[in-house]
Amino acid sequence: MRIRIGAASAALAGLVAVASGQAQQVDLIVYNAVVVTMDSTLQVLPRGAVAIRGNTIVAVAAADTIAAAYTAKETLDAGGQIVMPGLVNTHTHAPMVLYRGLADDLALMEWLQQYIFPAEAKTVTPEFVRAGTRLALLEMIQSGTTTYADMYYFEEEIARVTREAGVRGVLGQTIIQFPVPDAKTPQEELARTEAFLKEFAGDELITPAIAPHAMYTLDRATLRAARKMADTYSAPVLIHLAETSDELRTSRKQHKMSPTRYLESLGFWGPKTLAAHGVWLDAADIQILAKRKVGLSHNPESNMKLASGTARVPALRKAGVSVGLGTDGAASNNDLDMFEAMRQAAFLHKLTSGDPRAVPAKAALAMATIEGARALQMDDRIGSLEPGKRADLIVVAAASARHTPMYDPISHLVYVARGTDVRTTIVNGRVLMKDGKVLTLNEADIIREANQFAARVRLAVAK
Repeated sequence: MRIRIGAASAALAGLVAVASGQAQQVDLIVYNAVVVTMDSTLQVLPRGAVAIRGNTIVAVAAADTIAAAYTAKETLDAGGQIVMPGLVNTHTHAPMVLYRGLADDLALMEWLQQYIFPAEAKTVTPEFVRAGTRLALLEMIQSGTTTYADMYYFEEEIARVTREAGVRGVLGQTIIQFPVPDAKTPQEELARTEAFLKEFAGDELITPAIAPHAMYTLDRATLRAARKMADTYSAPVLIHLAETSDELRTSRKQHKMSPTRYLESLGFWGPKTLAAHGVWLDAADIQILAKRKVGLSHNPESNMKLASGTARVPALRKAGVSVGLGTDGAASNNDLDMFEAMRQAAFLHKLTSGDPRAVPAKAALAMATIEGARALQMDDRIGSLEPGKRADLIVVAAASARHTPMYDPISHLVYVARGTDVRTTIVNGRVLMKDGKVLTLNEADIIREANQFAARVRLAVAK
């Protein structure tokens, strides 16, 4: 029987087990920690534990209750640390870590058209994508991201490397109108996408998705074809939306309506759709997204760095749109640290609204965990520590001078913690990093390979 119970019910189950003298066997117990559950009550256990069997959380309760009710093949003492759900990064371009710092302090279209697109044309290959993805995964595991949504080329290579590393991914094969490294036409890209959907159908870690790049880089026929394919395969759709004022002006000039309303007119919006950025949305646009149950990925650092603007996150959340947090690619951020994304999201909206309550710590943490999972329509499986959900969790150190004192663990995670504070990362019940050592990737080899590709990038862009 699948159990979905809260900490109080888990405690009751433990008492029953103790009374019967029959402790249950599990694979892993993480104990002696402050447990931040991110469940519907935002419950925090001052000295809690999480019991895991296979890929599933069995119980979340007080450490003494778990100790009495369960025995484990392996235990992990997290004393002086915080245990929380793994972070959900709702928008990345993983291989672009190899362009980190290549072109900074530019507006989006200049950055893309004069630097990034030309660099990609000269350097992106399957080997490049594998090397960049490994580097991105190393950074994500080390900083506590357990699920990420991605859009790029040769996405099947990204998926294979991601699965091998043990990270969960919603991975979208990019479709774009002009020739790119993995395809010369949109029709070829659609064919690649269909093959990608078939290869990873039903995978435990990889959710294959369709990623039409944006309304301004695709024609009507291709956007409709992408939606039709998504409906046929019941696949998620990932798309950039209303990222800049230029995009909004172009859409109004060409289509006499906003990007959101243009896509609505095509019948594009549908179930399991995630729009990235959504900076330039008006009230009518927000209502369309809410009505169509479209999730939105908020990327505060990338939007600030490219001077794209500030998304209307409080209004979106008030309208019922599920808003997750994303880092965007490391070429425009320039890192994949979701702790930094949380802090910047909270600060940005306090500043621009003049209201320190606009995005409080609880909201920022929710956007990085359960609300991000909801934006991807995966909140039944991930995003909180609850029995029956997948065992995706991280252990965050909280005993250093910078972390002392700690009055409110949720505030601490948003305003004090950094990605480098993550000590242990677990995905699907598998320990990917323990006490700061990544177990599923070879750090030295990955960094050496990344530097070799960086040398090729330097040579290519110099020509």
